[in-house]
Amino acid sequence: MTNIKLEVCGGCNAKIPQESLETTLSSINNYKRDDILVGFDTMDDAAVIKIDEENGVVSTMDFFPPMVEDAFSFGQIACANALSDIYAMGAEPIAGLNIVLFPEDYNLEILREILRGGADKMIEAKASLVGGHSIHDPKIKYGLSITGKVDIKKLWRNNTVKKNDVLILTKPLGVTLVTNAYSVGILGKEELNKAIASMTYLNKYAKEIFEKYRISAATDVTGFGFLGHLGEMLSDKFTAIIDSSKIPILDGAYKAASEFIFTKGGQRNRMYFEDRVEFLKDDFVLEEILFDPQTSGGLLVSINEDDAKCAIKELRNFGIDANIIGKIYNKYDKSVFIE
Repeated sequence: MTNIKLEVCGGCNAKIPQESLETTLSSINNYKRDDILVGFDTMDDAAVIKIDEENGVVSTMDFFPPMVEDAFSFGQIACANALSDIYAMGAEPIAGLNIVLFPEDYNLEILREILRGGADKMIEAKASLVGGHSIHDPKIKYGLSITGKVDIKKLWRNNTVKKNDVLILTKPLGVTLVTNAYSVGILGKEELNKAIASMTYLNKYAKEIFEKYRISAATDVTGFGFLGHLGEMLSDKFTAIIDSSKIPILDGAYKAASEFIFTKGGQRNRMYFEDRVEFLKDDFVLEEILFDPQTSGGLLVSINEDDAKCAIKELRNFGIDANIIGKIYNKYDKSVFIE
C-alpha cells in the first residue's frame, strides 16, 4: 500500500446545498416517461425505472473529493456511499461504473489504491464492476454509478412516512466533525479510525434486516445532514419529535463541535433547515452534530411501531448499534422538535 497521503478536502461536505439544488432543478424542463417511477423531482436517493409489473431498475451515482488521507480507505468509503443509495431504496446492487478525476502528474499507485478500495466494497456487496470513465483534473475525486434491481411492490421511498411510525438510525453521526478535527490535531487516530469504520460499513446488512419489517420510508443520511434528510422524509406533511438522548454520536464528534470545528456544509445545512426545527434543549454543540454533513452515513427508516423493537433487537444481535430515535406525528408548526 502506498504511504503517500491524500489531500483531505471534501467527502459529502462538498455537496451543493439543498436550496441551490432545488432552485436549479426546478427550472429545468424534463421529459416525463411513464416507466420512470422515481425521478429527481422528489429528491429521492435513486431513480427507479419500471421494467414490468414486478421488477424495476434502480440507478444512482455519487462521487466526491477525499475526506481521509489513506487512498484505499477513501476508495472503500466512496463505494460504500454510492451503494448506500441503492440500499436506501430497498434494492439490490448489481453493477457499478467507476468515476475518476485524477491529476495528470500524480503517482498512479494512489489511483490503484483508490480503485482497489472501491473494488473491495463492490465484492462485499456482491456487485460487479463493469467499467467507468476517467479524466485528468487538478483535484482527486472518485465515486461510482451503481445499477440495482428492486421488487416494485417492496420499493422504499424517502417521503412516504406514516403517522405513529417510529424512526430508526443505524449509524452514529459526526463523521465530518471527526475527520476535520483529526486534520487539525484536536482528535487522534482512535477517533478517526472509528469514523472510518463507520463510513466503510455497508448499509447492506441493515437493509437486509429491515426487509423483514413494515418500512414506510427510508433514506441514507449523507451530505444534507441528519436534519436535512429527515426533512426530506417529512416533506412538510408530518412532524417528527426526536429524543436527542437516543441519537448515536461518534466518539470525538461532541468534542470537535465544542472546539468550534464547524464545516461549511454544516452551516449551509443549518441555514436551509433551521427555521423548520425547534430545539427544546439548549445545546449548540448537539445542533452542530445534527446539521453535520455525513459521508456514507446510516439508514434512517420510518418503521411501524409494532415492528420496531424486534427490528432493533435483530440489528443489535448482528452488531449494528441502532436506536429508535423518534416518532412521526401530524404536522405541527415545525417539522422537527429535538427534545
